[in-house]
Amino acid sequence: MAVKNTSTYTFKDTFSLNVIKFDEACVFNKSEQVESYTIYWIKEGKGNYKIDFNNYSFNDNVLFFLSPGQMFSVDTEKVKEAYKLTFVRDFYCIQVHDKEVSCNGVLFNNIYETPYVSPCEKDVVKLEFILENLIEEFNNSGAAQYDMLQAYLKQFIIHSVRIKKDNHIIKDDKETKLFKDFSLLVEQLFTKHHSVTLYAERLGVSPKTLSKHFQKLGVQTPSDFIKNRIITEAKRKLIYTDDSIKQIAYDLGFNDPSYFTRFYTKATQKSPLKFKKDYKN
Repeated sequence: MAVKNTSTYTFKDTFSLNVIKFDEACVFNKSEQVESYTIYWIKEGKGNYKIDFNNYSFNDNVLFFLSPGQMFSVDTEKVKEAYKLTFVRDFYCIQVHDKEVSCNGVLFNNIYETPYVSPCEKDVVKLEFILENLIEEFNNSGAAQYDMLQAYLKQFIIHSVRIKKDNHIIKDDKETKLFKDFSLLVEQLFTKHHSVTLYAERLGVSPKTLSKHFQKLGVQTPSDFIKNRIITEAKRKLIYTDDSIKQIAYDLGFNDPSYFTRFYTKATQKSPLKFKKDYKN
């Protein structure tokens, strides 16, 4: 991707907007671990993205939402027009927002949910208007620029949440509260604690009640949820770090590296070393 074909707007290394436009479709590939909250809007283009080892194909007009730590790679891509918004936690997440538009809301930090939405023509007009205002504000050095930029980002996120709620079934808050609380707790503790019992105790319910709740929602069991989170993190470390298997095992809460190897192999049908070797090849 040639630099001359992109426009970049930044604010103090905390918030940025990249505008990508080509007269002809351009193919580019990149593999990375996401460091900031990121929104990709592929307005015109097609391809296949891999997010945390899951494939997502798209063909024009799709919004992707990525959270820090997620793995993102491009299998195939032809883009004529696209936008990339990135922001760090201190720019947006430290503010008090409605829970649906917060960093732990509908769009972000939901690594087991669909990470994209497709806006309709009416939505496109609204999103374009917000981006036009963003670009104008990036070029404005007047007072309260941070507040204005954050306000436009919040508008973009609010509209994206509405698009997702219009196009995806989002269960009632009461129905998903325990699941959401569990998933957030796992995100905080999975590198140290692997027992469903501990998480159930922290949430004030029995393991049996927790399992029944997951069954009612039609999602994976609490045990599988914890296991899959560990496996996802293990894959990230195997690909994006030079840490030894022993070090990765310790980092993920395994006192016995050989047990970690058996755990990983049983879950993925490949040993950690085999997975790393196959990915590099």
